[in-house]
Amino acid sequence: KTMILYNVTVQIDHSSHNEWLAWMKVVHLPEMMQTGMFLEYTISRLLGTDETEGFTYSIQYLARDFGAYQEYQEKHAAEMQRKHHERYQEKYVAYRSIMKVVERGDS
Repeated sequence: KTMILYNVTVQIDHSSHNEWLAWMKVVHLPEMMQTGMFLEYTISRLLGTDETEGFTYSIQYLARDFGAYQEYQEKHAAEMQRKHHERYQEKYVAYRSIMKVVERGDS
């Protein structure tokens, strides 16, 4: 089966950054994993970007296949996005993308 990487890129205002990152770690990411649709996640801060408007993060969720990603979209995405939006409206910009994992490896 082909694994799917669901990527959410978020630029968060400086004023909300520390609280947002703590909330992501303690509340949002555990809730995303509790949907059962993802195997793991990675949250990374982008470097070398224009940070005048805020800091930019990439949050990547690994789904075992496209069906799991689709199920997340149908059953959970609207609610998860609503919670984030209500808490941080006017404080962030988000872009979402999905990728097909071609190859994974480790050392």
